[in-house]
Amino acid sequence: MRLHLISCEVFVREICAAISSSPHTVDVRFLPKGLHNEGGKAMRRVIQQAIDDARDVEHDAVLLGYGLCNNGLVGLRAGEKPLVAIRAHDCMTMFLGSRKKYTDFFFENPGTYFLTSGWIERGISGDQPPSEKGRHTSAYGMSWDELVQYYGEDNATYLVEQVEAETRHYSQLAYIHMGVEPDERFETESRRRASEKGWKFVRLEGNMTLIERLVNGQWDDEDFLVVPPGHEMAPTWGDDIIKAVGG
Repeated sequence: MRLHLISCEVFVREICAAISSSPHTVDVRFLPKGLHNEGGKAMRRVIQQAIDDARDVEHDAVLLGYGLCNNGLVGLRAGEKPLVAIRAHDCMTMFLGSRKKYTDFFFENPGTYFLTSGWIERGISGDQPPSEKGRHTSAYGMSWDELVQYYGEDNATYLVEQVEAETRHYSQLAYIHMGVEPDERFETESRRRASEKGWKFVRLEGNMTLIERLVNGQWDDEDFLVVPPGHEMAPTWGDDIIKAVGG
């Protein structure tokens, strides 16, 4: 098969590693991590455009490297080819390899903030106070000066304060080690950030299973949704998370 994958850039290392051993030809387009900060409607618009842009490419299916992610997938429509997504509320399920593993850890460890190599090198939320104006405000993928230029100083300050507020209830940082990292730099940085905030640090072993099965075409109904051409994605509000409607 020839597959076309549209993914959040936080999966760059994991997806590239999985594609390297896939039996299929996989074309991939990574979209900015900052889309998550724009809200579900804006996120959906950009992803749908990427799906539509792929209509002239010879492929058998369009794959999505996203979880439901603030309903950013709701309303996405398959074109002439099936649209395939992992049944996941967000990307942490994809990093940990199963909904159950993520759910069990989440409820046993409330107040946990997750990091992976992609979340560190592509930018994370809540790590830069507005007073440190020369540093990278990674939640928005912009420097402080760029935020001011784009939004104005008052709005820029508000945006960064909102990002900081999101992390105030956390007490633990979990770094997910995926086995594709070149060295220990990302774990070291995660430990530093946990120490800086006074949080407990824990290292979790990730699992590439869902990502590998996505690019290998192993789409069982338990973990994947295959949206037929002309149908849309919708939430189920249940354990299966997403479904196909319309057509």
